[in-house]
This record gives sequence, C-alpha cells and structure tokens, in this order.
Amino acid sequence: MFLSHLQAVILGIALIACGSNNPVGSGEEGESGTQYRLSDTATETRSGITLVMSYDNQKEAFTGTLTNTSSETVQQVRVEIHLSNGRELGPTSRINMSPGQETNVTLDGRGQRFDRWSVHIEIGSSEH
Repeated sequence: MFLSHLQAVILGIALIACGSNNPVGSGEEGESGTQYRLSDTATETRSGITLVMSYDNQKEAFTGTLTNTSSETVQQVRVEIHLSNGRELGPTSRINMSPGQETNVTLDGRGQRFDRWSVHIEIGSSEH
C-alpha cells in the first residue's frame, strides 16, 4: 500500500513538471537554460525567430543577429542576456519582424566581470 502511494506521489510530481511552460533549468519562459562560456556562440530559436549571439571580448559587447525564419510577422521581439555575476543586460527594444527579416543585435557588457552567460528571446508584450 505504501509503495503504491509513493508511486502516485511521484507520478503526480512528474505530471506537474511536464505541464510547466518552462524548460528544466530555466528561470523564465523562453529560456533554454543553457549557460555559455565567453568563447561560445549561442543559437536559440523561439516561435520562428532564430538568434545567433556571441561575446566580443575586445568590444566588451554581445553581438549577433535575429532572423525571422517563419512565414508570419512576429510581434514585439526582444533579446535579454543573463550574466553569471547576476546582472541582466537588456532587454533590447521591442521590434516587429517580417518573414525573412534579419536584424543586428548588440548588448553592451562593458565593466562586467563574468565567466558564463545565457540568452533568450522574448516575444509579445506579456514578458516583463
């Protein structure tokens, strides 16, 4: 009897976790939770928007591109970076992206000391 109760509790926890909109290890919807090193290039995709971003040590800035790979206009797209020191860079200004549109993204990291970073795409007005 105890074993079946324990199994029911574990199953309930698993079902709750599967119903979550957040990927494991993620702090916000849309975050992959991937921690990148300073030398890494991040590639993240959300709702047809692909972000490719890397850290430029010389400029002390994150640079990259956003591309709408979908056949629809994606409304209010922006980018945010979280540093291992607890600081947040961005988000960038919201933009509407037409199908096939590509735009450059830059976030200033001057004066920040960190060894890992994560990045995510935000879409729509409901995200902080």
